Parts: sequence; C-alpha cells; structure tokens
Amino acid sequence: MAESEVPVGPARRTRRVYIALPLIVRGADFRETASTVAVNANGCLVLLKATVAMDDQIWLINPKTVEELPGTVVSLGKRQDEKTPVGIEFSEPSPLFWRINFPPDDWLTSPDRKRPGTASRE
Repeated sequence: MAESEVPVGPARRTRRVYIALPLIVRGADFRETASTVAVNANGCLVLLKATVAMDDQIWLINPKTVEELPGTVVSLGKRQDEKTPVGIEFSEPSPLFWRINFPPDDWLTSPDRKRPGTASRE
C-alpha cells in the first residue's frame, strides 16, 4: 500500500456517538448493569464483565425507560481490567431507544456548526 493510500472500510449505516449511558444487559445466564462507550441507531459498544460469544442473543434494557430490545453480539474486543468491549447490534434500527438526539449526517461540514463571530480558516 502506498504511503498516501488510506484503507477505507464500508461506510457506516448511522452516525456513532461516544457517550456513557447506563444500560442493563441480559443474556441466557447473566444480567449486568453496564455503561455504553458508543451508541448509534443500530446498537452500541459496551464494556461487559460477563463472558459472551459472537452471535449470542442478548437483551438490552434502558433503565430510565425500562424498554427492552433484543440484540446480537457482533464484535468482541480485547479484555482489559476484567471487562470486554462488546459490539451489540439491535435486531432492527432503534434510534429512539437511547433517548438522545443524533447529529445530522452533515454535522462535520455544516456552516451552521461554527460559533457566531468566529472566523473561517479558508
């Protein structure tokens, strides 16, 4: 790969928001209170003490609303400090589960994002 080339993966389906939200994760043989690392309309990344495997079916519970959604383990990171980063995908997109406002798709390039009175660097 040439130095100027940058590997690009598939485009994300929805914008990821890095935010710690409380969450209850329930599996076949565990129930754990956890906190998200990142969320999107399709699921989340959460740190779990419980041991899970790829394709495990689990339930995510929003403790503020008591809403439950089924999910599937789609990624496992390297275990650190007795917790594993676990990527969980909802069975269907559910952006309202998190009760947050996601930034619009163009939020990085939007001129409305600039603070009033700040000069552009163009």
